[in-house]
Amino acid sequence: MEYARKIGSKIKLYGELVMFSHTLFSLPFAMISMIWAAGGLPSSRIMLWGLIALIAARNGANAFNRVVDRVFDEQNPRTAHRHLPRKLLDAKEVLVFVVVNYAIFIFSAAMLNTLCFILSPVAIFLISSYSYTKRFTFLSHLYLGFSIASAPIGAWFAVTGKFAFTPFILGTVVMLWIAGFDIIYGSQDIDFDRSHGLWSIPSFFGLKNGLRIAAGLHAIMVLLLIALIPIRHLGWLYILGIIIAIALLMVEHRIIKPSNRKRMNIASYNLNQVISMVILFCTMGDFFLL
Repeated sequence: MEYARKIGSKIKLYGELVMFSHTLFSLPFAMISMIWAAGGLPSSRIMLWGLIALIAARNGANAFNRVVDRVFDEQNPRTAHRHLPRKLLDAKEVLVFVVVNYAIFIFSAAMLNTLCFILSPVAIFLISSYSYTKRFTFLSHLYLGFSIASAPIGAWFAVTGKFAFTPFILGTVVMLWIAGFDIIYGSQDIDFDRSHGLWSIPSFFGLKNGLRIAAGLHAIMVLLLIALIPIRHLGWLYILGIIIAIALLMVEHRIIKPSNRKRMNIASYNLNQVISMVILFCTMGDFFLL
């Protein structure tokens, strides 16, 4: 009983480490991509291995980021409570977790098709290298979005094994969306980033300009979602989803207050989780019901 309790506690720690609940950012767009690629629900085999690949890649990348950034996390009052600074998990132990997840990702990619298997090392490089970008470029937010954009693109490849135009539009939507709210989240660390030589759009351009850039990225994201209407022959339910997403984005940008951590978490995470699910359900409803 005690052994089972320890295992459960360890699983909980790793779930918190990689912020498993944040899978809701990339998963809905990957599901949309799969459904469009398959012209309906893909086979259970593709759904299973695609989901395993997505979760394993994301877990590995987040855990790797925690190891790479642990020195800065220890010094930043906002992040000093995280698992590695508090010694709740050991860095070497977490790296084993990273390797295991990346191995699962590669195996899952191989189970999907040859193209996914060939591209899996490229995907690992992209999602892992993000951890270093804040050390030399304020474009780190866009690089983060770019790496997460591999989810809908990879989902399309998982179904078809071929390149196409639509998944790259979806990927760009994800890139701009993620980069926008990561800029908002990063605005909490302007002073820390500047004093420690870390790069971000808010620390480089200032708070007001940084938030304007975030709003601009989200505006372009919306335009791309609209551009998909004629490309995919989408109907009113999809359009309703876009309207709701716009309203939520407007709320997100209105409640920003870097000194209020709770409000920033709502703006950066909670509202965006709702946005992704709204777009998913409206898109699926449009596809299957109309």
